[in-house]
Amino acid sequence: MTRLILSGAGGRMGRILAEKCRENDIQVVAGVDIRATKADFPVYSSIADVKEEADVVIDFSHPSSLPSLLTFSEEKKLPLILCATGYSEEDIGNIRASSALIPIFRSANMSLGVNVLVALVRKAAEALEGFDVEITEMHHNKKLDAPSGTANMLLKAVTDADEEKYPLYDRHPLRRPRDPKEVGMHSLRGGTVVGDHSVIFAGQNETLTISHSAESREVFAMGAVRAILYMQDIKAPRLYDMNDVIGNLL
Repeated sequence: MTRLILSGAGGRMGRILAEKCRENDIQVVAGVDIRATKADFPVYSSIADVKEEADVVIDFSHPSSLPSLLTFSEEKKLPLILCATGYSEEDIGNIRASSALIPIFRSANMSLGVNVLVALVRKAAEALEGFDVEITEMHHNKKLDAPSGTANMLLKAVTDADEEKYPLYDRHPLRRPRDPKEVGMHSLRGGTVVGDHSVIFAGQNETLTISHSAESREVFAMGAVRAILYMQDIKAPRLYDMNDVIGNLL
């Protein structure tokens, strides 16, 4: 049985993941959360206080937890799975540095469907040279970061195909024709929307839209379960992502 330390145990994703772990032969041996959290495993306010032995650490909390997660995982030589979004460039640099010492899995979106979406967008961007590209995303009204981490994954898929492409966030106020090299980025927030993402390729007399809708947070939890089971046996230090878990998508 895989032994897991769950950071962000008291959050919505943490609670859903804990349930999915019970269904998939994964034992949450300890949780971490700054809030008082009731669970059938011990929950600490700091990961530095965790005494239980584990095989993997996963984080569904907040970028501010990153330094303590990296320190703990390096000291214990444990694979670390990072599922939070909103990391700064400094954070990303620290993640890369630590991945030279321990295996680190990082994905801004744990959904299998979203990762297929990213692969499809990359292929479309390579094939549809000269098409205008717009990216839209909508999430619930409690989400803190904008654009979403997934929207940034989609943007990278586009710019990988054409390095001259650049993001333009919203368009107000703006009075000029559209630059063919800009990628419009639009963030919508409201209600309880789990996550909707669309990439629009607009050309001469034709438009292609590729989209994904998450109807439940369970899709992220199930992706996380797959990542946990994959990373438990990983020893080689480097950065991993969902492509390593599911193989070549297309």
